[in-house]
Amino acid sequence: MAYIRKVKTASGATAVQICYKFKGKVVKLKHIGSAHNQTELKILLEIARKELYGDQLPLFPEEKMELQVEIKRSYSELLWNVLKAQYEKLGFGELNDEVFLALCIARIVEPTSKLDSLRVLAGLGIEQFDRNQLYRCLVKINELNYRKKIGQACYEHALDKKISLVLYDVTTLYFEAQKEDGFRKPGMSKERRLEPQIIIGLVVDRYGFPLGLHSFEGNKAETKTILPVIEAFQMQHNLGKLTIVADAAMLSSTNLNALTEAGHTYVVGSRLRKIPYEIEEYKKDHEFEDGQIVVSHYEGYRVIYQYRSKRAALDIRNIQKQLEKAKKIVEGKTQPRKNKFISLKSPIKEVNQALVDKAYRLAGIKGYVTNLKISDKDVIAFYHQLYQVEATFRMAKSDLKARPIFHRKRDSIEAHLTIVFAALAMSKKIEFTTKMSIRQVVKTLQPLRSGVVLINGNEVVARPNVSSVTQTILKKLISGH
Repeated sequence: MAYIRKVKTASGATAVQICYKFKGKVVKLKHIGSAHNQTELKILLEIARKELYGDQLPLFPEEKMELQVEIKRSYSELLWNVLKAQYEKLGFGELNDEVFLALCIARIVEPTSKLDSLRVLAGLGIEQFDRNQLYRCLVKINELNYRKKIGQACYEHALDKKISLVLYDVTTLYFEAQKEDGFRKPGMSKERRLEPQIIIGLVVDRYGFPLGLHSFEGNKAETKTILPVIEAFQMQHNLGKLTIVADAAMLSSTNLNALTEAGHTYVVGSRLRKIPYEIEEYKKDHEFEDGQIVVSHYEGYRVIYQYRSKRAALDIRNIQKQLEKAKKIVEGKTQPRKNKFISLKSPIKEVNQALVDKAYRLAGIKGYVTNLKISDKDVIAFYHQLYQVEATFRMAKSDLKARPIFHRKRDSIEAHLTIVFAALAMSKKIEFTTKMSIRQVVKTLQPLRSGVVLINGNEVVARPNVSSVTQTILKKLISGH
């Protein structure tokens, strides 16, 4: 026989079970759920009756109840809690600023304007803030120097546990404004834009975890950003010798001499403006093989040249495209525009064959400048870690949408960048732990919504049903690996 029974649990709840007996002994128990109030108890009893009797009427029917269920509101509580936990793990909770926390999480979930962040937060179940609190927070971020405190917390919680090597790169963020000012100025744009811009310098560890973010006027030369950033980083964390890896944009004799004098080592990309003597000599008697290395030694440093066949194939395709465009300009089939094989200043438009020949001879060759006393291959491996900075910048620009920037005053722009910096650290930490992109994590957790349900006029909080895949993600984030 089978019947429904109610059992008091140790926590004081009432468990509803279906009990199956054979010859006076319980042979099976099916747990329906635990009720914490009379409304929940009635619901569980109704579920148990339907489970036990189906459409059949019980011999001794208890009170029948007509269920009326309404959803009052729903929200992504799980996603909020997960992101908040990562914020706390990184030590950002020391700021003791709930509004700043909310702005960082909103930036990760759906990057938008500060005002529209209120809508994003409402979807996460956070509705206690108003626009004035958000704007006051922007002022507070600068007044209390949150960026320095976040930089310190990032250094202490870096993915690289012993910081001896840092990667540095810059990017540009433009503004959809016609008028420049003392901060937003036209300059050399990585996106080939003419609007006013600012320059962002980013220091990351070898895994791409952000350690420091600095901003500069839009017309500042990239080569002049690395020294102040590295010096500030070194001073803040009381560091000695570092190895700095940067791309060719940072290559200048002033930078390399200053880094050497400060006791640092470096690996910097080299611009090949002409064919190096060592390459010419090697090519007289040899053909380059994939991975071939040729080295030039100078006082205090060396330049390593490496040939890669894949890089050569890509370079040759690009040369051919540029050459085709150049020929069309010469033939008058297209309007004159910037082309590496044609001088637009010359009255006679013709292809510079010497430049074409040089480009073909340099195809596939990449140069690396270093004062490190390690193997050539290790130097190249260090440099290739720069893709971590590029990936972090891509995250800042795409996933976190560092631009468009909806601010025009420098203080507000700096506060915005500080929020992006903190959100960037949270996102990289989550990606490193879960081995999933931050977009994937948000898309997985956001639909798992909690809710307030009205059952016969009584409020009941409903929790999401979490799949095994999601549970695996949550376990990784809780354990940290």
